[in-house]
Amino acid sequence: MLKTALQSKSKSKEKDLGRKVIHLLMTLILRSLLFVPAIRERFIQKAPDSGADAICLDLEDSVPIMEKAKAREIARTAIPGMKSGGYLKMVRVNSIQSGLIEDDLNAVVVPELEAIGLPKADEPEIIRQVNHYLTILEKTRNIPVGQVKIIPWIETAKGLINASTTCGASSRVIGASVGGEDLTADMGVERTKEGREIEYARNLVATVAIAQGIVPLDTVFADFRDSEGFIADTMMGKSLGFKGRYCIHPSQVNTANQVYLPTSKEIEYAKKVVNLYENGAAKGLGAVSLDGVMIDKPVYDRAMSLLERLKTIEDK
Repeated sequence: MLKTALQSKSKSKEKDLGRKVIHLLMTLILRSLLFVPAIRERFIQKAPDSGADAICLDLEDSVPIMEKAKAREIARTAIPGMKSGGYLKMVRVNSIQSGLIEDDLNAVVVPELEAIGLPKADEPEIIRQVNHYLTILEKTRNIPVGQVKIIPWIETAKGLINASTTCGASSRVIGASVGGEDLTADMGVERTKEGREIEYARNLVATVAIAQGIVPLDTVFADFRDSEGFIADTMMGKSLGFKGRYCIHPSQVNTANQVYLPTSKEIEYAKKVVNLYENGAAKGLGAVSLDGVMIDKPVYDRAMSLLERLKTIEDK
């Protein structure tokens, strides 16, 4: 899944940024990324049946410090053994600041690994350091250089300030995640279910990701028993430009997949826009009207993007 999407991305470097953004966002479908504690072997075995677009084995927050070594070994052996399917295989490693990342990467960079989640990506130099270490590991293990992609977590005040340059620091970066829990801890504010305290961060990370041509990924919703709250929060994230989000429980996966699937109303409207605009263009018109609303090229492009994304999801 990932390799096909990113082959086209690498070929588009000389093309218009807008086309590159649309192509990656339409071909790399990451509506739901399911966190699985790497220490829980039973959970890992069940995860591929969840329907998530990515399975993210977690070596960071869900693993106590005394269990890190054991979790690395479990992840190292689990990744090659995970059943194949239309999902991304990834691991969230510990941050550079923790002093644990080299041991993490040394353990989990295997031919089957497709991406890592990188916490506390506070500045572009962190991305460059991890890129360098990944390159060394890939070369020494006969893995194609550049295969292991990076999805940084923007989750501190410093990370927000540097988000744009951080996300643009390496071609390995394919997405950006906003981390609400760590950000509020860094800011010294309360983390609430309503999430007003992270509105700015969500807006910023989504905007930066789109500008850099990578996939914007929303933060976790911690109360997995509150299904209505999860739906509302996910819909809010979608309205901000996010294309997917992290799930901490399998019960959240289907909801995320459905919310980030275009609705029947959106699909019907997009088809009307495309047909009307193309008929107008054939007559030499640069804009047409639909129900009293002007339809021009940007509106047409947005409708086409939605329909292309829908087709990619249906083909998964």
